[in-house]
Amino acid sequence: MKAYELLFFVDPALDVESRAAVMKRIDVAIADGSGKVDNVEEWGKRKLAYEINKLIEGDYTLINFHADPTQIAELDRVLRVTDAVQRHMIVRRDDQE
Repeated sequence: MKAYELLFFVDPALDVESRAAVMKRIDVAIADGSGKVDNVEEWGKRKLAYEINKLIEGDYTLINFHADPTQIAELDRVLRVTDAVQRHMIVRRDDQE
């Protein structure tokens, strides 16, 4: 399994239940591929560099996890169809194994 990090943001006006549902969906997608979440960092509200979908702020979350490289495409698909996630980025980490 390889080390990855996922950074995503949601609308800061989103309620707590919806944020929890997004996190649950990501956890399930990682666990289904026999992956493991190492660390979750809530960055909170940050100003965006430019307006995205009429938003000027986003509520950011960083997730460090280990997963099989073949499962990353499925995780990416899940994040794309999740309406609450405005933008996301998955990066392989070479500094951790």
